[in-house]
Amino acid sequence: MIFKANFLKTLTMRTLPFADAASEGLPIGQLLRLSLFQISVGMATVLLLGTLNRVMIVELSLSAMIVAAMIAIPVLVAPFRALLGFRSDTYRSAIGWKRVPYLWFGTLYQFGGLAIMPMALLVLSGDRTLDAGWAGQVGAALAFLLTGLGMHMTQTAGLALAADRADEETRPKVVALLYVMFLIGMALSAIVIGTLLRDFSALRLVQVVQGTAVVTISLNLIALWKQEKMSPMSRAEREAPRPLFRDAWRDFAAGGDAGRLVVVVLLGTMAFNMQDVLLEPYGGEILGMSVSSTTLLTAMWAGGALLGFGLAAKWLSQGINVYRMGARGILVGLAAFSAVIFAAPIGSPALFFTGAFLIGMGGGLFSVATLTAAMTMPTRGAAGRGLALGAWGAAQATGAGLSIFIGGTIRDLVNHAAGNGVLGEALATPATGYSVVYHTEIGLLFITLIVLGPLARHRARRHEDSAGLRLTEFPT
Repeated sequence: MIFKANFLKTLTMRTLPFADAASEGLPIGQLLRLSLFQISVGMATVLLLGTLNRVMIVELSLSAMIVAAMIAIPVLVAPFRALLGFRSDTYRSAIGWKRVPYLWFGTLYQFGGLAIMPMALLVLSGDRTLDAGWAGQVGAALAFLLTGLGMHMTQTAGLALAADRADEETRPKVVALLYVMFLIGMALSAIVIGTLLRDFSALRLVQVVQGTAVVTISLNLIALWKQEKMSPMSRAEREAPRPLFRDAWRDFAAGGDAGRLVVVVLLGTMAFNMQDVLLEPYGGEILGMSVSSTTLLTAMWAGGALLGFGLAAKWLSQGINVYRMGARGILVGLAAFSAVIFAAPIGSPALFFTGAFLIGMGGGLFSVATLTAAMTMPTRGAAGRGLALGAWGAAQATGAGLSIFIGGTIRDLVNHAAGNGVLGEALATPATGYSVVYHTEIGLLFITLIVLGPLARHRARRHEDSAGLRLTEFPT
């Protein structure tokens, strides 16, 4: 019996990535329950970057530039993720909670944004009784802003809480496991939402989005329940001066190549996410795919990302240089966008789905690499885990928001020029604008490789130096 138990444990450790993420301070049951907040963030991501952009552009006939602007609104708060993480590091309360208050209010913001979103979109599309077009614009902007703020606050505080409860050995595995749960949430949500919206109607859109809001607050309540221990503070402790954010950021930047890493995350995220607002409309407008079929693209993307995570788990266990692993993800991205570009001229939905799968795989490898680098980067003084995760999240979210807006704008401007014959007869097709965006992403991937190169060289040099030092310490 002992042999069988040990065999099953060994088999589980080998076959399931990050199965050994549990620790004494964070048992596997509590870890999996805490990870539910990532499911809710994944659902919101599918709605914002997947289903709703297709619905707004194709079914509601909104301009891609307006849609891109709405989806990019969360970028307004994305740079504050580092500040949110720092504030959760230094938050003081009578009962001693630091992360739970940010998890709770982030949940409320996310719920409120999703609750008002469908009606705001319908008013924005012209389905209204009173002639008040500004109401749709204001309502949609508020809905996307609240949802984005809630996602950023919930994810930053949740990741920081998990990192607090994990020990030094399991911390990177815990954070990586939570990111896997985010991808699983995206994949499952894409399938469920795509099925529910197969017969599209305005009423069904309201039901699906508001149902997502209810599921969001339910999952997050279960996730945060009894996850942070109470550590009552005295009045003197609560009123003591707090560290300043600029001092904490200076400490964080002094701990390593933080500035270059932030630039790498920003550029790489822009390269992988500029197509987010256009991938499903591309399938619907150019390849003639249905709403449910294009929603499955998100599931394909998430499946590719999960495969990337599996490869990352294997390579990390072998001691791979994390920056070189990120470079591998960028190379996969180059092949992915090439497949998406060639899907239109040859009319191949299969090639298009393959491209979406490879985009997820490359993006997953890149995300794991940069997240691991941020988690293992040495910090000093007032810089805490919340700040490190917040800086990574801020760069990623800012890059995603900027790239979404830029991608939608490029598509509209190029298609307008192509439709007027400015680019010549050969390019006077709706596919031209999409193709320019995908080629731009390929260019950004090459730029990211250039910026990433020095980090990979420095990391390898430090590894060799440390290895040499350890060898000289062996007894002779």
